[in-house]
Amino acid sequence: MKLEILTKSENAQLQKSIISRLRDLINYKNLEPGDKLPSERMLSEKFGVSRSNIREAIQKLEFYGLLKSIPQSGTFVANIGVIALNGMIEDILRLEEPDFKSLVETRILLELKTARLAALRRTDDDLSKMKEALEAYTEKVLKGEDAVQEDLLFHLAIAKASGNSTMNTLMLIITPEIITNFEKYHVCDADLAHSGIAEHQAIYDAIENQDPPLAKQKMKEHFKVLYQFCYDT
Repeated sequence: MKLEILTKSENAQLQKSIISRLRDLINYKNLEPGDKLPSERMLSEKFGVSRSNIREAIQKLEFYGLLKSIPQSGTFVANIGVIALNGMIEDILRLEEPDFKSLVETRILLELKTARLAALRRTDDDLSKMKEALEAYTEKVLKGEDAVQEDLLFHLAIAKASGNSTMNTLMLIITPEIITNFEKYHVCDADLAHSGIAEHQAIYDAIENQDPPLAKQKMKEHFKVLYQFCYDT
């Protein structure tokens, strides 16, 4: 059996094709909210793709609230009208892969909000997770090692502390692409990594002291270089 490995672009196009065919299937069969889709195996055979490809497409439509999978029962059309469903799927199919600058800009907007909310809602456990990530980041920087992942783990801990599951999810979605592209775009260097230690500590202190305006301000100061990357290039 030949193992076919798709590039990221090819996989994205395949997912769009499957989503489009799922939409056509729903329309052809006149499926309404609560109606059940064929099984992953049947869809795999019908579309001529792997079950994992079908599962990925279904999960994407679940993320947007268009389908709902119930363990041991199957996948069902969500409680949304056909016209709205078709319109949303069209929007999903038009979505383009975000460029790195867009990801960073989104991250900045999210983190100014999460820092403020974290200062209001953080728990002792949240503080412990942030402190752990901060110490790991500091240790790597002082050793002269790459600390991009530890940096982002600190920020993800803040997102979790915000108590807003949607913001937390969005941070988790964009984080892998940011990690992949940091070095490519030379956004961070050794000097910035060292100054990041004090900046992270200032953010942590503001959140620990439950000072929302200061937490937001310290996060904004921390992103000064990223602001320049987004708006001056």
